[in-house]
Amino acid sequence: MHNLSALFEPAGIVVVGASASPGKLGAAMAESLASFPSTVALVNSRNADGTMHSSVAAAVAASAAPLDLAVLCVPASVTGQALRDCAASGVKAALVCAGGFSEAGESGAVVERQVVEAVEDTGIRLLGPNTSGFFVPHRSLRASFVPGVAELSQGSVAVVAASGGVNHVLAFQLEKAGVGVSLGIGIGAGIDIGAPEVLDYLITHEQTKVVALHLENVADGPALLNAVRKLTASKPLVALVVGRNDVSEFAQSHTGALATSWRTTRSALKQAGAVLVDDEVQLVEAVTALSGQRLKPSANPGVGLITGQAGPGLLIADALHSAGVSVPRLSASSQETIAGLLPPLTFQANPVDTGRPGPGYDRIVAAVASDPSVDLLAVYGLTEPIADLPASIAESGAAGSLPILVGVDGPDSDVERSRKSAHDLGLPLISGPTSLARGLVALVDDARAQFERDQFERDKSAAEAGSSNAGVEGLHVHALDIAGPWDEIRSKELLDALGISTPPRKRCADRTAAHHALADLGAPVAVKLVDAEVLHKTDIGGVHLGITSPTSLDAAFDSLQSVGAKEFLVETMASPGVDLVLGARRDPVFGPVMVLGLGGTAAEVLADVAIRTVPLNERTAAAMADELQARELLNGFRNGPVLDRSELAGIVARLGNALLTNDGIAEIEINPLRLTAEGLVALDAVVITEEKAK
Repeated sequence: MHNLSALFEPAGIVVVGASASPGKLGAAMAESLASFPSTVALVNSRNADGTMHSSVAAAVAASAAPLDLAVLCVPASVTGQALRDCAASGVKAALVCAGGFSEAGESGAVVERQVVEAVEDTGIRLLGPNTSGFFVPHRSLRASFVPGVAELSQGSVAVVAASGGVNHVLAFQLEKAGVGVSLGIGIGAGIDIGAPEVLDYLITHEQTKVVALHLENVADGPALLNAVRKLTASKPLVALVVGRNDVSEFAQSHTGALATSWRTTRSALKQAGAVLVDDEVQLVEAVTALSGQRLKPSANPGVGLITGQAGPGLLIADALHSAGVSVPRLSASSQETIAGLLPPLTFQANPVDTGRPGPGYDRIVAAVASDPSVDLLAVYGLTEPIADLPASIAESGAAGSLPILVGVDGPDSDVERSRKSAHDLGLPLISGPTSLARGLVALVDDARAQFERDQFERDKSAAEAGSSNAGVEGLHVHALDIAGPWDEIRSKELLDALGISTPPRKRCADRTAAHHALADLGAPVAVKLVDAEVLHKTDIGGVHLGITSPTSLDAAFDSLQSVGAKEFLVETMASPGVDLVLGARRDPVFGPVMVLGLGGTAAEVLADVAIRTVPLNERTAAAMADELQARELLNGFRNGPVLDRSELAGIVARLGNALLTNDGIAEIEINPLRLTAEGLVALDAVVITEEKAK
């Protein structure tokens, strides 16, 4: 039995603080739980009238079934003691919906500590507080004070939401979409039970085929990522992360704070195998598409699209291409088959425009589905009295041979008939061309995530076996002596030791040494102040570029001395190219991460970055560049230099492993890391130790 079984699969339930007064939480919960097929005992110490027990102990003594779950409808101030009473009577799990804990200020924090201590002392599992509850429709278990949950039907989508309100919103939208819910939970404040444990429970939850995850904050990044990796090995997960903008003040009054970086959280989840969406509408579309079906792992699955109308088909195809999804041209054999079934007035190479569906439609579906380049089939059309798209797909024999997503639009009554027909045949159906496209993208993103995970596991196994094909993950970085100040020169010496190219340079204590350096290195050179306390030298005039003569060197020297320079770096100027920023840092939530972006002084403004957790394999490291909006600058734009992805992957891995091996380093940043015709060169570097970061 999973340690959350008592919560989601209780033999019996006790409602503590039950009430007969309409409008009270205790009355709403008792009414909602009335459909539960086993014992629901009601407890109210001030109203023991025969229908309610005076205590949890009395309820347990009178019940034939074990009371595994307690639903607490009591004030925050007495919740801690109520939990202890429940645990003493054998209750194993509890739901606390009430507010008034740490989000209420200092007094609430004291009450919350009492609750935490009760959980720690007794071992009782706690969901909440600050949540509207959970529901498991196939068990007729609805521990929610929202009346509408009684209408929720059984389905295949599990909703794991930070917010009880969002849990219900998604459940109701999934009901409208004809998908239904297998389990829905609002984590709330998450004092005890958090999303990672629920995801772990869902791995073996038979009714759940796909998971919708909503996050507002992450308490334990590694635990969350580990849970996502384990779950997505067998079931797809779609994630919606809140926090793109600063709404932390509102969040603080809700259940906590938006304590994580939105970009880092999304990137880490994607790397762990999740499909990402931007809002709740896309979340519903994605899990609808993934309900009951999944593509095999693939780096680039192909979509076959059949449309009854060219205009909507163009919308779908355009959206797929924008998302980087392949819509491959069908084989000559497939096109020949289709040409024998359609008049020569429509496009038939993919997308296949059938015009108004008619006789032979099922054979068109079969031809596209069987094409060797098609891994996923989409069929779209307006409702027609002469054609039932789901039925035609069934007649084609394609159902079961590959994932299929149906798109239908028309009058509500017609769409509902098609939805029922599709449901009966086990086919997911989505309305709207753009919505259909987003569902297809979710299926493709899941296939790519599986492929990347499998590739990572293969690389990891090879590295552990000492294979020569282990890739960059096999690179080892020894522990370093990190004591003392880290100026630019020492930071670059670290990069040199890691095999990362840096320009020739000399440390100079005075003007005479600088002139000797100019003569030895040859013009042009860069002249910089050297000071471990100055992280952004450009901001104070601490960098002079393109120095070609003793006269210009003297001018630069005078300027540097005027801003307080005591020591100087004279360095060969690098070839022109594209500037990147590459950083390895310890994220407070997820641990070591790598950040790659467009570099130079505009890096923070443009915020064009790719983020990965460490360790990572060569394929994942190399792909970071292709995630940047400015990626075309790295592919020979206007005869510029072309990035060697394997060279980048090696640098990323070395920096990441340096962070993993040396706990005392908080951050290593190369900015800029210049892409030149000769390769990548680190022009500036910063190392920040944990002691310095404090």
